[in-house]
Formats: sequence, C-alpha cells, structure tokens
Amino acid sequence: MTLICDNMAGYLMSKGEIDCVIVGADRIAANGDVANKIGTYTVAVLAREHNIPFYVAAPISTIDLSLSDGAQIPIEERDVREITHLKDIQLAPEGISVRNPAFDVTPHRLVTAIITERGVVQGDYRSGLAEVVGNG
Repeated sequence: MTLICDNMAGYLMSKGEIDCVIVGADRIAANGDVANKIGTYTVAVLAREHNIPFYVAAPISTIDLSLSDGAQIPIEERDVREITHLKDIQLAPEGISVRNPAFDVTPHRLVTAIITERGVVQGDYRSGLAEVVGNG
C-alpha cells in the first residue's frame, strides 16, 4: 500500500500503478450518489477513464435515504479567505470572485461499490442501501 496526494492520481493511474481507489463519504443519497471532500469526483472520473475500481467506504450513518439523489445534498461553501489569504497576507487580487466548495458529489454510475459495516452494496444502490440501513 502506498499513500499519495490526490493530484498525483491521474499520473500514477496512467502508469498502471494504482489498483483501486477507496474514499470515504460525508453523505450518501438513496440512489448511491456520494458527497465527499472536494476532489473526490475528479478522482472517480480518472478511475473510470483508467478502468480502476472506485470504492466508497462509509458507515451507514452517512446514508440519507430521504435524499433521492446527489443534487439534493447541500454543498457547503467555505470562507473565501481560505483561498485568497495565507494568514493575514492577501494572495489574490482585491475584489476577485471566489468559489470555495468544501465537497463535491460523485454520481453513483462512477462508484463500483459502497462498503458499510453491514455489508457491501453494488449495482442497485437504491434497494441495496435501503437493505443495509434497515438491517439495524
């Protein structure tokens, strides 16, 4: 097992050096769409491009069956100063428009399987997630 930074993923995938991707989740919608830290969607797209399995490992507490899909997951926008400043030093031009989403949503079609403490869900996420949540 080797730990890398996320911006290295595409290069290493293209070299055949990555066997699978495993990420966490902050929220999982009923259809299997997954919200996680920003950049997760990009890694999922890279994995699909390189035919690498993309797994989500998360506790059932992240599954929210009241949300039919990822479009309903609220995405937090963080303070713009996280991007425009380093401590008290301004790095970006005054008045520039800034977006700073903390999460992104990976569509279920890019997810190979969702791994929970109550089992692995693959394929039909809607019924599979309902089953693992109901097994409590």
